[in-house]
Amino acid sequence: MHRLMVRARLLEERLIKMSKGGEGYFWIGGPGEEGFNVPLGLQVKKGRGPEFDFLHLHYRSAAIALAMGADPVDFLRQMRSVETDRFSKGRNFINHIAIPEWNILPVASTIETQYSTAIGTAIAQARLKTDAITIVNGGDAGSAEGDFHSCLVWANRPALPLPILMIVVDNGYGISTEMQTQHGEKSIADWAKVFPEMPGKEIDGNDAAASWSALEEAFSFVRKERKPYLLVAKTSRLHGHSSSSGANRVDEPDCLQRFESDLIARGLGDAEAFQKVRIDEGDALTEGRKTVRTEAFPKPESIWDDVFADGMPSSYPTKGRS
Repeated sequence: MHRLMVRARLLEERLIKMSKGGEGYFWIGGPGEEGFNVPLGLQVKKGRGPEFDFLHLHYRSAAIALAMGADPVDFLRQMRSVETDRFSKGRNFINHIAIPEWNILPVASTIETQYSTAIGTAIAQARLKTDAITIVNGGDAGSAEGDFHSCLVWANRPALPLPILMIVVDNGYGISTEMQTQHGEKSIADWAKVFPEMPGKEIDGNDAAASWSALEEAFSFVRKERKPYLLVAKTSRLHGHSSSSGANRVDEPDCLQRFESDLIARGLGDAEAFQKVRIDEGDALTEGRKTVRTEAFPKPESIWDDVFADGMPSSYPTKGRS
C-alpha cells in the first residue's frame, strides 16, 4: 500500500511538472488523497460486466486506478496528448480515466454528473444475484449539485434500493470557496440521515489505516445488504484545485508522511527503505516520460475514430426547415 501511495504522489507531481513545462495543456488531480484512494482501489472487485464493481469516478482518482493495476505511463501519455493514450487516444485532458475492461466508466469534466450515471449501473446490479456494487466518488463542492441528490433519492427508493457506495472526498474548499460559507449541513454525511436504510459516515481520509477499515465496512454493507452507503472522507489537497490556481504545494497535513510515521512507529518500515521506494518509482516515471516523448500525436483525421454513427440521419432538421 505504501508503494502505491508513493507511486500516485510522484505521478501527480510529475504531471504538474509536465504541465508547467509545456508538455500538457492543463493539470487537475488528487495529490493528498492517496491515503483514502489507494485503499479504495485495492478493495474493488475488478472485472468487466455487471458481476463486477462499476466505478464512476471524477478527475482526482488516479490513485484508485493505480491501486487497481493501471500503468502510470498511461497517465503521462494522456498529459502529453499522444495517440497511445489508452484512456482517450490523446483527445481528453489529464486524469480522465476510462478502462472498460475494469468497469471504469469515462471520467467527465462536468461536475458530479457521475452520480447520475451511477444510478443506471446500480439498477442493473440490483436486478442480478451478485455481490457486485456501483462505486461513485466526487468532491464536497459538487455535493451541492442536483445530480448528487438525485442519486441519493434513486438509491433509496423502497421499491428498488440500489447497491451504491456513494463517496465524497471533502477538502473543505470548492476551488477557493470555503465549504462552511455554502453548506448548511454540519457534515455532508448528514444527508444519509434523511434515509433510514442508508448509513452515513465521515472519516479522516488522511489516515490510511482508518480509511481501509471504513472502506471495508462500507463495501461489506453494500455487498451484503444491497443498499446504499454514504461515506465522506476529509482529506487534504496538497497542490490546490488545478493548474488554474498554480498547482503549488499547500501547507496541509500529508497522508503519506503520516502513514510513513505510523509504519516506523510500529516497526514496519524505516526512512531508508521509504527513500528507496521513492527513487525506484521516480526512476520508472523518468523512463516512462522518455518513451512518451517519442510517441506520436493523434492525426487530425483520427477525430472520427470510435464514433457510433457516421453522418447525420436524413430525418434530422436542417437549416431552413423544422
